[in-house]
Amino acid sequence: MIRRNAYIRPSVRQAEICDLIAKRGEISVGGLAEKFDASAETIRRDLTILADAGQIRKVHGGARSLSPQGEGVFDARMRRNALAKRLIAEKVVALVAPQQTVFLDTGSTTLICAEAMARIKKLTVVTNSTRIAATFAEGAGGADVYLLGGRYRSDNAQTVGAETITEVARFRADMAIITVAAIDAGNAMDFSNDEAQVARAMIAASAQTIIVADHTKFNRAAPFNVCNLNGINTLVSDRAPDTALEGALIDANVNVQW
Repeated sequence: MIRRNAYIRPSVRQAEICDLIAKRGEISVGGLAEKFDASAETIRRDLTILADAGQIRKVHGGARSLSPQGEGVFDARMRRNALAKRLIAEKVVALVAPQQTVFLDTGSTTLICAEAMARIKKLTVVTNSTRIAATFAEGAGGADVYLLGGRYRSDNAQTVGAETITEVARFRADMAIITVAAIDAGNAMDFSNDEAQVARAMIAASAQTIIVADHTKFNRAAPFNVCNLNGINTLVSDRAPDTALEGALIDANVNVQW
């Protein structure tokens, strides 16, 4: 039981909500509000953020865990803000030169970027996403594609875990193109610890880091840090960030393209 009246950071509360839903299968807004001594409105906001990130499924009066046999949550994320993601993808294409070596991690935005990048000639692509690997393998650019091994997660068609991170370290890339769930004045973050670990490994093995995030990710928080702002070379989005976030990005020497 959460100690009543204790302050809990929203990102921590959201991570605990994810764990509860995963264990119980389904839980009500009222039950979560009582457990965390929070208002129903606060819990509904948490559930909306988690559902938008593909972590849980909202239902009337509460939320439930994702079913692998149900509607593809990743497919739903592909449809969300699709135009914004395609605008981002076309900007990313302009940042990538033929014959470069590129990491791409798993995500709806990076998959849409892959669809646009697949026409660039003779890339070497390293990814933990089977969808991204297939997109480049079938593309007109003739990319040389490396699919990282590891523990397979069918929800996002990706590999994760220690084996994946070990394999990342065998490559040296010109750039890592990374998608995130949230970005604020201090950090870029993710809701999945597995995915954040892979992203951090890719960043460490790359000469530069490009974060791709549509404007709905701005000024949000998530439990797992991907990198600090000063670890980002370029942020590509569909809209300009607000004044406060833009100032933090400028102070961190991040090149912002929108």
